Amino acid sequence: MVHAKSWTLKKHFVGYPTNSDFELKTVELPPLKDGEVLLEALYLTVDPYMRIMAKSLKEGDMMMGEQVARVVESKNSAFPTGTIVLAPSGWTTHSISNGEKLEKVLAEWPDTLPLSLALGTVGMPGLTAYFGLLDICGVKGGETVLVSAAAGAVGSIVGQIAKLKGCKVVGTAGSDEKVAWLKKHGFDVALNYKTVKSLEEALKVAAPEGYDCYFDNVGGEFSNVAITQMKKFGRIAICGAISVYNRTSPLPPGPSPEIIIFKELHLQGFIVYRWQGEVRQKALRDLLKWVSEGKIQYHEHVTEGFENMPAAFIGLLKGENLGKAIVKA
Repeated sequence: MVHAKSWTLKKHFVGYPTNSDFELKTVELPPLKDGEVLLEALYLTVDPYMRIMAKSLKEGDMMMGEQVARVVESKNSAFPTGTIVLAPSGWTTHSISNGEKLEKVLAEWPDTLPLSLALGTVGMPGLTAYFGLLDICGVKGGETVLVSAAAGAVGSIVGQIAKLKGCKVVGTAGSDEKVAWLKKHGFDVALNYKTVKSLEEALKVAAPEGYDCYFDNVGGEFSNVAITQMKKFGRIAICGAISVYNRTSPLPPGPSPEIIIFKELHLQGFIVYRWQGEVRQKALRDLLKWVSEGKIQYHEHVTEGFENMPAAFIGLLKGENLGKAIVKA
């Protein structure tokens, strides 16, 4: 008999989530049927989107999310025992799958790289950076790129890909430690938005001629200021809005329509799951190659222990992580 521990939503979040919003439950899993596999979680991810998606859950439902898991028992020849997979199993230590939504890690994955990167730089966040910058923004060499939340799982990769493509990159983050990491890893300018006297002035000094592309991870008042700094025909990839996810007061007004109209800006929201098939596989191979060659550096904020999933999630939403937030089961 296998007992699975799972974190469920005890009550819907009001403002920032708290430990009391979650409940740890244990269930006994049934024997496998033909075509099924038993998975054991190795690494689990916590991501900002979960704060929004949790609104669609019923109280008592398991929290959603992806994990790197090992097949520990199999009645499916496509996934023999020992296979490492990406699984959308949620916040659980063990799960049963019929194999339909499982994805094997890339065959060329080197032993020198941690498997947890399949949840980060060579996974959903890396793909988000890749397609948001290259497809939505369509950056070209010589352009100037602004990245908010630049020391996060997505932003840190956006900036490094932009440098690979020959761009000038300005990144903003919320601590001096994060700013130092950005400068160490190739960002031309890195700013602590919490300590600058004037965000508008600091962005103007960093790029006096303005920005061709803004990769927006934060939304809110920050993005209202950033949009005023765009060049004519500038492109804005709206990836996230973490600055307002936990807000209980009314949202701030959006950016000035006059600026959007007269600068003829292109703003586009996107979700990474739009890109599937071979284009997605090529992106994963590119990311893995860049990491293996040292052209993209990664940093993981690892929390030990499945029992600490809520704490890792809460810390992420408060900006405690540098790079990708991961839980080691």
